[in-house]
Amino acid sequence: MHRRCFLKSLAATPAACLAHLPLMSEEAFAQQRGDAAQPEPFKPSEGANNPIGESTAIHPGRVVWARDPEATSWDGSTGRWWDDAHTDQRAVNRMISWLLQQGTGMKNDKQAWDALFRHFNQTHRLGNAGYRRGEKIAIKINCNQDRSPEWGVPPQSPAGRRPRPPQNGLPSPHVVLGLLAQLIEVAGVPGEDIVVYEVASGRNIGGPIVERVRANPDRNFQRVRFVVNNDQGLGGRIAPMPDKNNPIHFSGPEMPVAYLPQQVTEAKYMINVALLRPHGMAGVTLIGKNHFGSLYFPEQGWTPVPLHPYVSRNQAMGSYNALVDLMAHRHLGGKTFLYMLDGLYTAEHNEGNVFRFASFGEQWASSLLLSQDPVALDSVGLDILSAEPKATQVRGNADNYLHEAALVGKPQSGTRYDPAKTGSPPASLGVHEHWNNATEKKYSRNLGRKVGIELIASV
Repeated sequence: MHRRCFLKSLAATPAACLAHLPLMSEEAFAQQRGDAAQPEPFKPSEGANNPIGESTAIHPGRVVWARDPEATSWDGSTGRWWDDAHTDQRAVNRMISWLLQQGTGMKNDKQAWDALFRHFNQTHRLGNAGYRRGEKIAIKINCNQDRSPEWGVPPQSPAGRRPRPPQNGLPSPHVVLGLLAQLIEVAGVPGEDIVVYEVASGRNIGGPIVERVRANPDRNFQRVRFVVNNDQGLGGRIAPMPDKNNPIHFSGPEMPVAYLPQQVTEAKYMINVALLRPHGMAGVTLIGKNHFGSLYFPEQGWTPVPLHPYVSRNQAMGSYNALVDLMAHRHLGGKTFLYMLDGLYTAEHNEGNVFRFASFGEQWASSLLLSQDPVALDSVGLDILSAEPKATQVRGNADNYLHEAALVGKPQSGTRYDPAKTGSPPASLGVHEHWNNATEKKYSRNLGRKVGIELIASV
């Protein structure tokens, strides 16, 4: 790229420059723009238990956190962490069940799913209705590092770059299977109504996930659709098609319009299953950043590259953040009725190996988190990661997007976030605050207040 064009892209990223941006990795982009200089470790810009924003969940601000070390038994060298021998599917299933019941306050899983669907429809003025056969559900997972047909086999690396580690952070196949089993066997959703997707160029949904799902003899599991970019070779997966009738108009200056897969826009509901993971450019990759794998730019294809300058941890607090546009868009955050963070085996950063947490006694994170509130969930995820000494990439202003999202109607940046051009952006996308300390892990509602986050944790 011409140096002058690159420098301009960091400030405004005009469309003329974006057309020439290479499809580089997030790690390479961070190094090129100077993020490799490492800003200071993350420190909240506001004090503990100082909530902002509003939550519309069944139980406002509720986040539930299940941690079970028995779910993760890998010794760090024998086989792979995603092998059945090293992740207990039954333990994962119990964790998901507990999360659903605690998150909704219901006595069983079936009631929990019905409550989630009905709450979504009621808050979207669609009546007191549960799930109805034929209504599509899109599940977004984070396969940022799923770059080879077989997990654990590093793909050929570009000249001058190190091979990708064979044990890097990927979605747990057992979490994906456990969630699908809940939808199919408990909520009564037919397999043909479910799509699991990751469409960024160069990414895949690997065999350990797809094969584990299709190994179930129930035909509903066979009919679940997996959507990936066709540059990976489909292998029974489906290629995405951009829906040009539903653009994303980013609120930053001179940014190009993006589009979503038709498989997403035709869905009525969405579940966002992100990773609990530090990130070398953004500080963290949680719910907000998961939709980097949902975007099509006409001049560049299926890629999030045009957004990179607008999500950096080096951005000042109170600046525009592109993640907020994704969280606010009617076909993304607007149709998401459930958010989950997969933290069974957490990687040290977006390009790194899985690691044991010093803050958990040198054990795997072994965690799953759930909420109806994406801002609250990412706030808790950020607190967990920032309290971990080994999570060294959690730096700079990693929470800027959470402040912008919590106050999206009147953000500190002054940005008018309206990515679908509805003319009526929401006042808040959820509630943000930081816990009192990493030992007690208490938020405002845990301390008896009627505002802020409530954390229910089996830790």
